[in-house]
Amino acid sequence: MAYNEFAYFYDELNGEADYDALYTYVTEQLQAHGITDGIVADLGCGTGDLTLMLTQAGYDMIGVDQSEEMLAVLREKADELGISQRLLLLRQDILSLDLFGTIRGAVSTFDTYNHIGPAPRFEQAVARAAFFMEEGGVFIFDLNTPYKHRQVLADNEFVLEGPDAVCRWRNACSPEGDRVDISIQIEYLDTGEVFREQFAEYTYEADYVKQVLEENGFALAELRDGETFGPLQPDSQRYIFTAIKQYTQLEKTHNG
Repeated sequence: MAYNEFAYFYDELNGEADYDALYTYVTEQLQAHGITDGIVADLGCGTGDLTLMLTQAGYDMIGVDQSEEMLAVLREKADELGISQRLLLLRQDILSLDLFGTIRGAVSTFDTYNHIGPAPRFEQAVARAAFFMEEGGVFIFDLNTPYKHRQVLADNEFVLEGPDAVCRWRNACSPEGDRVDISIQIEYLDTGEVFREQFAEYTYEADYVKQVLEENGFALAELRDGETFGPLQPDSQRYIFTAIKQYTQLEKTHNG
């Protein structure tokens, strides 16, 4: 999913997101596992609020997104903060991620990995992140839960209103409850122009995600509610996983 036209309204239409709480949790997890500096990649960074916060915290950030529109918004924000020289932005699909060297950590938030599926593609994306992770590296990512797909998104429609645009969001949940097809219609209030985008989200049970992590050399260290950051509940709408890489693959590959 590229979020093309949506990129310019992502921040104002995503205004309820608690970036401070997310940043606090992510940095606590990184630091708890000894990652206090070094290279950290934000996979599917979008417009980059978390990327910028981690850059300001002293991490050498790589922002990765396949949408040039999203990266353009992030680039403008970094320029305004005077930190663009400390931030590397890469337009890449995380299914074919190439970071040119190892990283100490990776984060991926706001459902990026839900948009990758189905399952073989999800597994490939986890494998690419694993390939560049140093031993002891920390991977923190969230996913919308099956509960959210089946009970909240379901076949519902939502209207998101911003000062410059109105976004109409329509869902269609598969009979199995493991995929939601989403259509977005954005109407610009000043010109009356209308843009439409379509994409899908896939959801996975936590045990399956743990299995995929382990198959790619990660050990699951923490699984929490991705909105409260407290214990996972039956009605949690988002998971957040913290996984630790058990060995370095890239150096082994280069060393034969």
